Order: sequence, then structure tokens, then C-alpha cells
Amino acid sequence: MIIKTLNGKTPQTGKRAFIADNAALIGDVTMGDDCSIWYGAVLRGDVGSIILGDRVNVQDGAVMHATYGKSEVRIGNDVSVGHNAVVHGAVIGNKVLVGMGAVVMDNAVVPDGTVIAAGAVVLANSVLEPGIYAGVPAKKVKDGSDVVTAMAYNNALDYIGYKDWYKED
Repeated sequence: MIIKTLNGKTPQTGKRAFIADNAALIGDVTMGDDCSIWYGAVLRGDVGSIILGDRVNVQDGAVMHATYGKSEVRIGNDVSVGHNAVVHGAVIGNKVLVGMGAVVMDNAVVPDGTVIAAGAVVLANSVLEPGIYAGVPAKKVKDGSDVVTAMAYNNALDYIGYKDWYKED
């Protein structure tokens, strides 16, 4: 794993974290408890803060970054950021699933209990309502509900178990 201090800021990890051997955490990165950063993921806190809540998983190949002086990444609790997804300077609420290959751009706000479908692109400055979003650009395809929230939450809980498999070895 790469944990690199940059401009006097060293990434901070919470309790019971799993960081894959080839993941990179650089600069102003703060993680809550029970987070997992998977293979090939990059959290590059060089031009803006990256703050993860508790029980966040950033899956293989995902990237988090921001725009200097204009944005930072803020992720709530119980969030999954899917394989090869990009979160660039966005705010993500609690119990959210950002699907594989999805892109969430600068200053977008994704509220609690939302699913961003695989491959969707949430444009810069978008302020979403709870629900499921798909397409390019992302459009709401289903209203928020307890079922949508549970889907996102359960995915995050699954990853707590997966990270523990790796920590045991």
C-alpha cells in the first residue's frame, strides 16, 4: 500500500481498516472506522480533502480526487463506491451505493439512501433527491424508498465481512 504524506498532511485511517497492498492514500485523506480501500483504488488528497465516514468501502480501481480551491470529497457512513467509479469533489450522503464505473463530479450532492447505477454520470453541481439514478447524464429512474436505502446499506455491510476475510490472513 502507498500511504504518502504530502504538503505536511498524512492520511489518517480509522479502526479496523483494510487497505489493499496496491491501494494509494495520498495527503489530506481521513477515514472513519471499518473502512476498506481495495486493490488499485486511489484516494489523492493533494488539492482537496477526502473525508470518509464509517463503514465506507472504496472498491478496486476507484478514484477519489477534487479540484483545487473548488471542491473536496465528503463521504457519509455506510457507503459503497463500486469498482472503477470516480468521485471527484462530490458530497455523498449516508447509505449510498455508487455503482461500478459511475462518475460523480465536482460539487454534486448525492443524498442519503441513494443508488447511482453502474456507468451513470452525475454532472457537476447536481443536487439529487433520494432515489436510483442511471444514464449519462444521470436521471432519476426510481424514487427513494426504504428498499433503496436498504439495498445500499446492505452492500456496505457485506464489505465489512469481506475486509475481515483479508485481515484474518
